[in-house]
Amino acid sequence: MIEEKKKQPIPSYPRHSLEKALRIPTAIQEQNAGKICTQEESAKYVGVIYNTGPYLQEITSAIRYNLLERPVSGKIQLTDTARKILKPQTSNDKNEGLIYAAINAPIISDVYSHYRGENLPDDEFFDNALMDNFKIPHEKIKEFRDIFFSTMEFANLVEIHEGKRRLIDATTNYENPSEPSKALKKLEKDVKVRTGDSCFVMMPFSPPLGTYYDKIYKPAIEKAGLISQRADDDLFGTGKIMDQIWSGINSARILVAELTSRNPNVYYELGLAHALHKPVVLVSNSQEDVPFDLNHIRVIYYDMTDPFWGQKLIDKLAENILSAIKNPEEAILKPFE
Repeated sequence: MIEEKKKQPIPSYPRHSLEKALRIPTAIQEQNAGKICTQEESAKYVGVIYNTGPYLQEITSAIRYNLLERPVSGKIQLTDTARKILKPQTSNDKNEGLIYAAINAPIISDVYSHYRGENLPDDEFFDNALMDNFKIPHEKIKEFRDIFFSTMEFANLVEIHEGKRRLIDATTNYENPSEPSKALKKLEKDVKVRTGDSCFVMMPFSPPLGTYYDKIYKPAIEKAGLISQRADDDLFGTGKIMDQIWSGINSARILVAELTSRNPNVYYELGLAHALHKPVVLVSNSQEDVPFDLNHIRVIYYDMTDPFWGQKLIDKLAENILSAIKNPEEAILKPFE
């Protein structure tokens, strides 16, 4: 008896790029004034023969980007997101609509949220992360990568820094900053933070960087559920300072390093942490302050020209702390072979 081949699960991400997924909504807008129509009618507007295979898959992609919706069976209509893109009322509407569609699509939103504000890893490591962290089958990796990068570029969410792709953090919903993000809520379910777990912060003490501890780093660490510490806290107020720093680094479950300004004390402490194989979340305002031998470790880059940079960094730092606890290989310096 011939064993039946297992049926592969249908991918939940859009099977088309955002630009391609706009084809049907654009035709409905131009040929039918954006009104509700049947799926068969939409095919006529596009100028193709209606079928239940590739064409329905294209409709599904548009739905996953929140460009189309099905108010009743067999009929489709434009969403508010599609109308903002195709018939903008303000100068920002189209850009906002494209960003919303791109960063809220299934799986694409998870990958974007994970890497926003960071340089994307080299292809080999990115592919491994797609398979291990986002459960994309090996045979679908190339398809997903092509769709992901095309969509990010079309929505203007990618910058090139010294030959590396960096995802722009375009999140803007800060009506309730204390509310955990979707990504943080998911990580909280996956990561067990024990009572007393601490995060040691390695950063300059002098302003302006030194002032970020109370404003950004401590709130972010506490948001992740850990105890925040740094060398000038009350906990380290007595005894030899290096003894206290060593103790703090050694006892911390995870550490954070602010690399901006290449402070020598920070790099010394970072060396101690790496020697102990401790996971460290790296943060910097400038790529120039990150040595080349740390480029394979995830680095959060923040942009102080962004009016929301502080809250974005708090949210991203909280997420990366839990992500590094879950996947320490992302934040530990690997020895040279």
